[in-house]
Amino acid sequence: MLKNMQEVLEYGFDVLNKVYFDGELPPIVITIMSAPRSNGHFTINREWRVAEERLNEINISAEHLDRPIENIMATLCHEMVHYYCQLNGIQDTSQNYRYHNKNFKREAEKRGLLISQGKYIGWSITNPSPEFIEIIKSHGIEKPMDINRDGFQMDLAGVLGVLGGLPGADGANGLAVPKKPKCSTRKYICLCCGNSFRATKDINVMCMDCDEQFIKEEK
Repeated sequence: MLKNMQEVLEYGFDVLNKVYFDGELPPIVITIMSAPRSNGHFTINREWRVAEERLNEINISAEHLDRPIENIMATLCHEMVHYYCQLNGIQDTSQNYRYHNKNFKREAEKRGLLISQGKYIGWSITNPSPEFIEIIKSHGIEKPMDINRDGFQMDLAGVLGVLGGLPGADGANGLAVPKKPKCSTRKYICLCCGNSFRATKDINVMCMDCDEQFIKEEK
């Protein structure tokens, strides 16, 4: 069953590569694995060995396959943009590859994607444009079936009394972990030029030197 979805993704890669990247992207391994916190990812290292060749990976989240096919393909194209940027020496992310900058936005929007800004992740929120959707339809890219990794969900009400609580709920092996006192200030930094400041509450501020949003530094 999953094989059919895999084939759709690989066909989609070939179509998008031809339409939006002039067929320049080399072969890549496309996987469907558990990644509930994201729609997909691109590995900057060549994690796969295929015969004598080393290949990068694009993963599509198994937990988010229940989206419309045009959104799944938009995620695939999003990761292909990262691939393109790496191959062409374009710095499209920062903050340990999490924050998507305006270089990414520019390259993604060239490929029929609608990009909006998200807190802490930059220009990363991705949706398909009408043009992109038409490309998907015109090439007959469709979901082969309704398939999604929902995960095993169980009713814990009847077992918590027996287990004495959930192991690891508060810390390793169920042991309580002392909480660090909260800091009253937050540090914000411009990932482009390095300017920084502190604030006593969560705020949204733009760096006037770089036209980039200041990002709150994680503790």
